[in-house]
Amino acid sequence: MKEMIKMMVVLSLICGLSGVTLAALKEQTASTIEEQVLTFVQAPAIESVLSAHDNNPIKDRKKFDFEGKTITVFPAIKDGALISIAFETFGKGYGGNIGVMVGFSMASGTLSGIGITTMKETPGLGTRVAGHGYTTQFKDHSIDSVKLKKQGGDIEAVAGATISSTGTVNAVQSAVSIFNTLKPQFTDGWS
Repeated sequence: MKEMIKMMVVLSLICGLSGVTLAALKEQTASTIEEQVLTFVQAPAIESVLSAHDNNPIKDRKKFDFEGKTITVFPAIKDGALISIAFETFGKGYGGNIGVMVGFSMASGTLSGIGITTMKETPGLGTRVAGHGYTTQFKDHSIDSVKLKKQGGDIEAVAGATISSTGTVNAVQSAVSIFNTLKPQFTDGWS
């Protein structure tokens, strides 16, 4: 019995020490991981959806609260005026969530474009939603009618990737809802 208690104490100490070490490691690397995600995952999508600008959208980013979630917004500023913004939303795809960076033109209130940031879709099928032919349909598109053709809209789904196409459109519709709600805060945020 003493031997069993001794093993339990030793195992408990090992588990406790491992937990503390992992928590400290996570805290130490959190800022590095965030910077890597911004640089290598989000930055290419941000640049593809924002209009010509003379600022650094990643450095000028701000966080906004929306229904208990924090939304990181990347601004495009030209000659001191906010011309467009971008932020990431997610839609349910076939293999998991699809991350979509959605850009909005502040002057016209239209989509300036979308860029796919993350996905786990089927290679050769669902991954085609990241292709140029699909994503360009959203450039300068009205925010009032972002729907697939089968739902009465004008966005052509990718053949064989209906779930991925639907997830992408759902992410854009979610972004439109956030944009419409937070638009006054966006204009005040960078003035």
